[in-house]
Amino acid sequence: MTRGSGTEKAETTTTTEDHQMPDPAGADTPDAARDRETDAAQNQEADATRDQDAARDQETDTAQAPEGARELLPVATPARTRAVVRELLRPHRGLLLGGFVVMVGATTVGLLTQPLLGYMVDLVTERRPVDALTLPAVFLVLVAVAQGITTALGLSLISQLGETVLAHLRERFVERALGLPLEQLEKAGSGDLTARITGDVSLVAEAVRSALPELVRSVLAIVLTLGALAVLDWRFMLAALLAVPIQAHTARWYVRRAASIYAEQRIATGVQQQQLLDTIGGASTVRAFRLEEGHTELVTRRSWSAVELTMRGVRLMLRFYSRLHLGEYIGLAAVLVVGFLLVRSGSTSIGTATAAALYFHSLFTPINSALVLIDDAQSAGASLARLVGVADQPVAEETAATEQPRGSAVPPAGAVTVTGLGHAYEPGRPVLHDIDLTLRPGERVALVGASGAGKTTLAKLIAGIHRPTTGSVRLSVADPHGSGRTVALVTQEVHVFAGPLADDLRLARPDATDDDLCESLTQVDALTWAEALPDGLGTVVGEGGHRLTPTQAQQLALARLILADPPIAVLDEATAEAGSTGARLLEKATDRAIEGRTALIVAHRLTQAATADRIVVMDDGRIVESGGHGELCAAGGPYAALWEAWSDTRSTTPH
Repeated sequence: MTRGSGTEKAETTTTTEDHQMPDPAGADTPDAARDRETDAAQNQEADATRDQDAARDQETDTAQAPEGARELLPVATPARTRAVVRELLRPHRGLLLGGFVVMVGATTVGLLTQPLLGYMVDLVTERRPVDALTLPAVFLVLVAVAQGITTALGLSLISQLGETVLAHLRERFVERALGLPLEQLEKAGSGDLTARITGDVSLVAEAVRSALPELVRSVLAIVLTLGALAVLDWRFMLAALLAVPIQAHTARWYVRRAASIYAEQRIATGVQQQQLLDTIGGASTVRAFRLEEGHTELVTRRSWSAVELTMRGVRLMLRFYSRLHLGEYIGLAAVLVVGFLLVRSGSTSIGTATAAALYFHSLFTPINSALVLIDDAQSAGASLARLVGVADQPVAEETAATEQPRGSAVPPAGAVTVTGLGHAYEPGRPVLHDIDLTLRPGERVALVGASGAGKTTLAKLIAGIHRPTTGSVRLSVADPHGSGRTVALVTQEVHVFAGPLADDLRLARPDATDDDLCESLTQVDALTWAEALPDGLGTVVGEGGHRLTPTQAQQLALARLILADPPIAVLDEATAEAGSTGARLLEKATDRAIEGRTALIVAHRLTQAATADRIVVMDDGRIVESGGHGELCAAGGPYAALWEAWSDTRSTTPH
């Protein structure tokens, strides 16, 4: 990960606590076969420990946390949602006005159909020749053609507007989501974010593509048709308005009940997805500890919760339709009665009364569409509020913990000063306590300690992934190239981005030349295998492409570190995924990648610690020892015990 100038680019995702004891893999002993056997045994033991931790965590969550108790990502208020939509629409006012004007024209042209049909009825009742019907019939065809063309143009303009605004909202959502603090995402759970990215985006997109154009068209048709009824005779319009109270009450009744149902449904879907991700992602642990029945019950319960909310929505919608039909019946009956009375009194013709009845009948579709679209609007509105809730978050800024206090002495460029640092993932349960640590420019410092000592947490705080609960992290960095990169984080879980290998490398430095790419690969001993790929640096790697080995993927991450060229590097067990041979290769590549940089290394293998400039030993969230390898071994403290357990009485010397 690189951090600087208020931006963060995640290269990998890591767990929030350390899971592995220092591993002897990578020690250079005469008996390589015995080394490999030891590696395999200890890696299996570490994996088992990690699985047990995960299982205990899952059981604790299940036993203690009620359903939906996660701290979900924010949801925008209706007022803020509307404000953000207006903000997104503002740059496209011309397109909005053009689409509206064209749709008004299309609807107005369409309203000529009913008077033409009424005129034809009058011609028939007056027993005019058949030839008299020719001209109005031609006009009907022209009206249909003109309405079709203008409607298509208007809908395309509105769709273009909707898609443009949706694209901006997506970009803003992704930008803000990438900038959210990691602890906030962990508390919310990946299911909440996944539901917003998938289900919520799909609902809003569908509303933009179909519901929004149809809603605009329906509202215009309703307003202009009522105006046309008034033009025929104001009494026709009054008769038609008898249906309005019923329809308005129905809409209000529906909205008041539907909003909460759809909001609950989206939350329930997120909880359901989170449970599915937890169960599938930890399938091996679930099977190992015979937790299948419990997880199946959780998935079933949360799935049924989502189903029950969906069925509540269906029942509500059925009642909604039945009330709408009652309003239509009353309105149409009133218009027909008024037409009958006006024709009998000679105030209007049969053709005009027919046109009025046709006008009201033509309102069935737009009124029903508009009211039914309230259903889609409620669902899309709930999803939009969830998207805006994330998209409206402030742009990620450099945390206050890394700011240089005014008036304080400025440390040398490349220095890291940690003062009084404390951190808690949950209030009242600190995992780091009053950490004071200084990394001198160009110094390599190794963090060692037992599982759960807090090494990874401290590394993430220095890298800017987490914000400290107490204390501060001060970075003093010279940036002559103006790259804005301060700290780079490389972890054991490296992501290979889908696409050409060269593009993957250029994520760290977009302006890098081919020679720069080759040079970075050379420094990490990866150029040979990279050039041997089917298309060299143009070979597609990652998902759907050429699969890289764990060692190759880590070399790729180290090459990105070299291209990014930050003054400070944090390596969190960056060689842990490789076996003995791969680890030796990666350790050499790591040495070259961090050459000339201030480096903090969470050591998976004690050979890395032994060759560091300084070793910091952590236990229970505190620093308990600090010094060189020889000094700490002679002191007979925690590090000496770790080294003795690691070496297992073998005469091993660091290289």
